[in-house]
Amino acid sequence: MPKISEKQRESRRQQILEAALACFSENGFHQTGMADIVKRSGLSHGAVYLYFQSKDDLIEALADDRHRREAVLNSVAQGSGDPLERLQALVRVYAQWLTDPAGEARRRVGIHGWAEALRNRRVRASVVEGIDMPRAVIVALIERAQHDGVFKRDVSADAIARTLIAMFQGFVLQKCWGEDIDVEACTAAASRMLDGFRPVRAETRRRTRA
Repeated sequence: MPKISEKQRESRRQQILEAALACFSENGFHQTGMADIVKRSGLSHGAVYLYFQSKDDLIEALADDRHRREAVLNSVAQGSGDPLERLQALVRVYAQWLTDPAGEARRRVGIHGWAEALRNRRVRASVVEGIDMPRAVIVALIERAQHDGVFKRDVSADAIARTLIAMFQGFVLQKCWGEDIDVEACTAAASRMLDGFRPVRAETRRRTRA
């Protein structure tokens, strides 16, 4: 095989990953063979196997790519300021991803990954890693908010984080099923829920009683 530059190598790798993403999105993991991916990529079998030895390698590479993209999304939670506002910003950016037509294939492949994780330990480890990343970010924000006194202390930060992630996963499923979801309204509802965890100040309680 003739030598190619690092840029060409990465471009070819992405070409294979895009082919795998399209095949997995359309037919799932079990109905897709390496031959299907080779054909979709437009490359030779030898070229594809030079980069990826199996479907599991491709699934893991797509998961790593998703983790990098999610790390960019999670970056909105960084910095100073009201941690609850940061958390609400994180909710909004994930909601925007739900409405991005370019992300449909990745959402579908993500769901296939959840199912595959039930039988494949390697895939499960990748899926769990993908969940743990945003969960850690959310837990840190909530704990900071509790420390600052802007979030109720009698709730588990981990429980709230898992609940928010479960909500997002449910929306991903509904979007892939073709449900007509008002994402903006759902985002507003999630923000109202988070506002409900702000402690009631003494002056507010007095006005309420009056």
